[in-house]
Amino acid sequence: MPDDSLVAGKRPTVRARHAASLIVLRMVDEEPHMLMGMRGAKHRFMPNRLVFPGGRVDRADLTAPVAAALSEATERALRKKANDTLARALAAAAARELQEETGLSLGTPPRLDGLHYLARAVTPPGLPIRFNARFLVVEERHVSGELGGDGELHSLRFYGMAEALALQLALPTRLVLERLQLWLAMPEADRNALSKTPVLLRDRGWVME
Repeated sequence: MPDDSLVAGKRPTVRARHAASLIVLRMVDEEPHMLMGMRGAKHRFMPNRLVFPGGRVDRADLTAPVAAALSEATERALRKKANDTLARALAAAAARELQEETGLSLGTPPRLDGLHYLARAVTPPGLPIRFNARFLVVEERHVSGELGGDGELHSLRFYGMAEALALQLALPTRLVLERLQLWLAMPEADRNALSKTPVLLRDRGWVME
């Protein structure tokens, strides 16, 4: 019997791979600035797009050593759609990708206690590359090193919120920045007490989970 996914030009469903992006946050005159860089034209996923440092979870991230664990609030939020091991691996992947792509570090091994969970976004079905991406936030004071990295991201620097939103961003990136604005407007105690976190699914916009 023929594979239904190949009938009438349908693509087989691709499983979304776990991934993590880290938003390094710098406040300048009360305006948030985020570390972002441009993907090269040869990238298969989001080429020529301004993005946050990040990438998929590797097997090594599942057992990577850390100097300090996630905060209780961040781990609790991540574990809504991940087990203990995956929750820590997502944070470890974010720290690793930050160092590889930007040269900045959360320490060796990394300290994860400064990370906050902002949102999750899942690439729609039907695309050849899909990610189940978590977006984490860390204040600049928790990172060290000089900007450089492996060259995967070009035009790497801190972009002010107004400047970034004025650019031609991919829709998920724009929506995450808008979500960041809402999150930053909340008192810190309220952020840590959130019982639900937003997830971006297909064309439905934000759904709370």
